[in-house]
Amino acid sequence: MAVVSLRCYCVCSLLAILFLVQVAALTESKEANVLRSTGNSTNAGMFNEEETEYKNEHAVDDPELIASMVEMSIKNSTERRKLNYFSSVTGNPIDDCWRSDRNWAANRKRLANCAIGFGRNAIGGRDGKYYVVTDPSDDDAVNPRPGTLRHAVIQEEPLWIIFKRDMVITLKQELLMNSFKTIDGRGVNVHIAGGACIVAQFVTNIIIHGLSIHDCKPTGNAMVRSSPTHFGWRTIADGDGISIFGSSHIWVDHNSLSNCADGLIDAVMGSTAITISNNYFTHHNEVMLLGHSDAYVRDKQMQVTIAYNHFGEGLIQRMPRCRHGYFHVVNNDYTHWEMYAIGGSGAPTINSQGNRYLAPVDPFAKEVTKRVMEGESVWKHWNWRSDGDLMLNGAYFTPSGRGASASYARASSLAAKPSSLVGSLTSSAGALRCRRGMAC
Repeated sequence: MAVVSLRCYCVCSLLAILFLVQVAALTESKEANVLRSTGNSTNAGMFNEEETEYKNEHAVDDPELIASMVEMSIKNSTERRKLNYFSSVTGNPIDDCWRSDRNWAANRKRLANCAIGFGRNAIGGRDGKYYVVTDPSDDDAVNPRPGTLRHAVIQEEPLWIIFKRDMVITLKQELLMNSFKTIDGRGVNVHIAGGACIVAQFVTNIIIHGLSIHDCKPTGNAMVRSSPTHFGWRTIADGDGISIFGSSHIWVDHNSLSNCADGLIDAVMGSTAITISNNYFTHHNEVMLLGHSDAYVRDKQMQVTIAYNHFGEGLIQRMPRCRHGYFHVVNNDYTHWEMYAIGGSGAPTINSQGNRYLAPVDPFAKEVTKRVMEGESVWKHWNWRSDGDLMLNGAYFTPSGRGASASYARASSLAAKPSSLVGSLTSSAGALRCRRGMAC
């Protein structure tokens, strides 16, 4: 009897242990689902990241290889131009890829092959159907009406989203995008303004092109649909123009952004493989935040290319403000800042190449760079480099780090043009006014 009792006790104990393990697994799964349905930059405190190494599958192991690939592509394109394959040459490799095509409206998806830098593989909705937005309303964030932008971006399949006519879209709640979507505003005048704005959260392969995004406001404490089969509770949002949260393969190109409640473009919480190009930024304080916090070490895998943008009137700081990752700032035109242009903390690698920096009149704001919350004994080891930048009106860049070119090549993502060409390279920054039947 004692032996039988002992066996029964062991079996019961084993069953109890298995039951507890299963309950724990289910609890963890539910917590993960809750996090995905409610998480945004306001909810970020839910993450408690330890100082451990983390490998993001979308981050490249050798960023220098990307530089070589892009440089070869540019070289080949240049040789073809010499043979008169192109009737219009700007020197901007993104624009030269598609803008000379008079039939761009019939060949819209060609754009998906024109990205450069770390976000070069973002294909958006290239492999899907066209979706035409006909209705600018946003009456119901849970059950969006077909024909609206919200209905388009939540679909599961790849879509290339275009617009039937000019429209101003005032979003009642954040526009939660699903993966493999392109929003293409070419040929019409589309404003996302006066309400919530665009969120790419836990998604991949997004292209946002040709929009005017401004006057974005905090929204939230509401149910919002993110797919045909899921909607969830959203807490108060910050009011970013474009928020990239835990996402990869993102390309933001030829948009005009200004005057939002928080950032114009923010990328946080492990986002990577991003290119921000040909945009026109104006009238804003904290322009661009790349990296969640100094304690969130998963952002060490963040890799961002910032190219051919115009940072214009009324800007104050964060163009961008970087944490942890690798940032290639190349051939941008900085014509205004009040505090600083490029800042960072958490030992980011910053490679500034071929930019034009025009310092403000204020004699105390001539420095391009700002190290945040750290003394020189710490930041002198961070790899920040200025290579071929044009410094005007007393502007100066404070470099740091080892100084060897190889250490900075890791942040390279394309070959820089001479800074003297920045004016022409960025002359068409912002949302383009394209007309059918004519080169854009």
